[in-house]
Amino acid sequence: MGNESGDNLHSPLGNPPVQMRQKTKQTPKNTDLVKNLSLYKEFQAEREEILKHKWIESEKAGYDVGFDQALVDWIVNHRPSWRKSRQIVES
Repeated sequence: MGNESGDNLHSPLGNPPVQMRQKTKQTPKNTDLVKNLSLYKEFQAEREEILKHKWIESEKAGYDVGFDQALVDWIVNHRPSWRKSRQIVES
């Protein structure tokens, strides 16, 4: 006497339907969220440093050097020491 269209809320055994179980399996774990959040924070901090570098280099040059040029210059000349200093602070 069940609904044959497949939209029963519960199976005869009282378990949630397969669709509901699959959805809960796809939600990320709390550890994944924390990892993604800290990765995003690192990205934001790095971006802020690049923007500061862009401003400083533009002031020196007397014109806007552009994000791309500032990005490459910062990665080549400043990123390794910046990352190292952040690792020391976090430890």
